[in-house]
Amino acid sequence: MCGIVGAVAQRNVIPALLEGLKRLEYRGYDSCGIAVYQQDALHRVRSTDRVAELAAQVHEQQLQADTGIAHTRWATHGAPATHNAHPHFSGHESGASRIALVHNGIIENHDVLRDELRNIGYVFESQTDTEVVAHLIDHLYQGDLLAAVQQACLRLQGAYALAVIASNEPHRMVGARNGSPLVAGLGEGENFLASDALALAGETSQIIYLEDGDVVDLKIEHVHIFDASGAQVERAIHTVHLQSGEADLGPYRHYMQKEIFEQPRAVGDTLQDVEAITPELFGDNASQTFEQIDRVLILACGTSYYAGLTAKYWIESIARIPVSVEIASEYRYRDSVPNADTLVVTISQSGETADTLSALKHARSLGMENTLTICNVATSAMVRECKLAYITRAGVEIGVASTKAFTTQLTALFLLALAIAQVKNQLPAEKEAVYLKSLRHLPKAIASVLALEPQVIDWAERFSSKEHALFLGRGMHYPIALEGALKLKEISYIHAEGYPAGELKHGPLALVTEAMPVVTIAPRDELLEKLKSNMEEVHARGGELYVFADADTNIASSTNIHVIRMPENYGMLSPILHAVILQLLAYHTACALGTDVDKPRNLAKSVTVE
Repeated sequence: MCGIVGAVAQRNVIPALLEGLKRLEYRGYDSCGIAVYQQDALHRVRSTDRVAELAAQVHEQQLQADTGIAHTRWATHGAPATHNAHPHFSGHESGASRIALVHNGIIENHDVLRDELRNIGYVFESQTDTEVVAHLIDHLYQGDLLAAVQQACLRLQGAYALAVIASNEPHRMVGARNGSPLVAGLGEGENFLASDALALAGETSQIIYLEDGDVVDLKIEHVHIFDASGAQVERAIHTVHLQSGEADLGPYRHYMQKEIFEQPRAVGDTLQDVEAITPELFGDNASQTFEQIDRVLILACGTSYYAGLTAKYWIESIARIPVSVEIASEYRYRDSVPNADTLVVTISQSGETADTLSALKHARSLGMENTLTICNVATSAMVRECKLAYITRAGVEIGVASTKAFTTQLTALFLLALAIAQVKNQLPAEKEAVYLKSLRHLPKAIASVLALEPQVIDWAERFSSKEHALFLGRGMHYPIALEGALKLKEISYIHAEGYPAGELKHGPLALVTEAMPVVTIAPRDELLEKLKSNMEEVHARGGELYVFADADTNIASSTNIHVIRMPENYGMLSPILHAVILQLLAYHTACALGTDVDKPRNLAKSVTVE
């Protein structure tokens, strides 16, 4: 999603701004830009190409400045075009630009504000909601940028993170946060703003996480923060050891492939502190919380939602308490029945997913204060908002389509099922020992699945000529079928849908022809014979089956039935192994089609707007 970087310093900040944008590229964007204060005026460069092209333009124009802001944009209001790219300028009646602004989020009352500003003479050059904010701040500006931004924020409805500079006030930058992440970075004789601390890797490790309603005033010599009431406040300074999002690809073609093959390490790291099953894995007060709850509500979006659906099977089967899984973007907009004894679990790779954060706050507003997050970023808003947390250790995931973040989420959710079961006296010692042994072996089991890559490549060549695909699973593998279909859609642009295999005869079977490949997840479990009947329904109608089968399922290759044998049956953890091989199928199909695997069209890594 959109990225912000800003700096005020006693040196040329342009290299730091451009490097910050490069670190945020993995999130996805369709335009980028930079604005700086140089020689008593604001200067701007914008591009609909990659950050590297923007950097070339900046170099060509020989820009140097000690104050500036930069942005990567993912289009919401207005097409991806240079005139819609950030930063946006605004000027007073003389026509000179005196305000430059970058913005993440969505301003919901932009139409009303646009009409008001047009009526007093402002001319709009873009279709964005952001330009409204720039003109509003300019209209309110009376020589004090902080005061103008504070007044403007009182008029804004929606979610936003802002970074603003003014031509009349060199060495000053003002930021504001409401619903979209924003951090301040502290340096010696220089200070920074960014939408993600990762953008400041190499510049500073001293980070302040701004809270909703905060407005921050940055100068070379100080950083002052004001809350929504206008009172100056102190926020905690965190020492965050950051690593750049860019990494050496090594022998891999894409970051997605690299991250698929990093999963044994990522899962192992996520489990490295697990010596025994204990609720304290999730926080100091987890035992008391788990004793109190009598149900679980999981809130998530996209791939994380499918992780939650898988966890429902685990928690209900192992811990024996009911679980509801809600799409976060829908949950807060419907009437629901709250229960104070519910454990509200949010799942998010970034910990900044706007829909999930809003759903979490809505649940808390209904009186559900027992909250826990599964998250890959320890310093994220999600972690700060929840009482309990389990931090996965996937590392930075650059590919937009989630791989190692998903499997580490599943690993953490399985641990959650075991921890709740233990507190509820549903986890006998012998079962705990079996589950722990399986978890410790999981990295090796994933590595065995990755060894099947050559067979998957053969399938991918066939898939590359298809326009549609069905993915089938039963029981706890149904959510993995959904995830497999999503992966194929995301990066190959082949239309794919996931279904419970038993639902075939209730509609989807009408779509089955020889042109429609049907991917089937076939573990050896209590539903195997039912699944085989579903497969026969496809085969009898000329459909072509691609089956990922456990070795002892007695499913053999034949005409229109292609089988890849999984290395072992993995019981309750089988969904994780099948998720990995479906990632490989999507990845190699996309490679065969020549799509932009790491940065698929129209998608962003971290969705920070609703």
